[in-house]
Amino acid sequence: MDSDELSRTILTTCPGAVVLEAAGDLFFVHDPEGALPDEREQPFATIVTGDRYDDVSDMDRPGVYRLNVEVSKARYGQLDLGTDLTADDVFLPHPVYASQHWICVLNPGPRTAGLIYELIVEAHGLARRKVDNWRARRATTAAGAPNQRSSASAGSAGSGSGSDDARAT
Repeated sequence: MDSDELSRTILTTCPGAVVLEAAGDLFFVHDPEGALPDEREQPFATIVTGDRYDDVSDMDRPGVYRLNVEVSKARYGQLDLGTDLTADDVFLPHPVYASQHWICVLNPGPRTAGLIYELIVEAHGLARRKVDNWRARRATTAAGAPNQRSSASAGSAGSGSGSDDARAT
């Protein structure tokens, strides 16, 4: 499958997904209303086409692109990930964001096609829940309800995963 086909598939199978483009790379974000502030535009999948962000996948080769997908910690542990970060059609740990449970595939094809679509749908579900939770917190705060964090825990709030801050590329 080529990157255009994959992009169309992501947009048609993930309701509310939008694509942001930068330097020819695609960032898929769950934003059904088109109203997320920039700091909330965390992609659940990306398609990158060159070595602009890292060079370990040697993506400046003709025709090479990389699909990156966020997965849950549990799912990440279940995947059989390869080690050659230049191999085509193999599930790999993301070269930069593996610690935040991102996987990647260079030139997805027959070996990864079945599972990759399942992982994209799961990633979109994670993104949808994050956006829904953010909107619910925002609505609660706007309605005058007290913030759920106590002042004692505010300094240590958060999951520590950093997944809300990462931009996978």
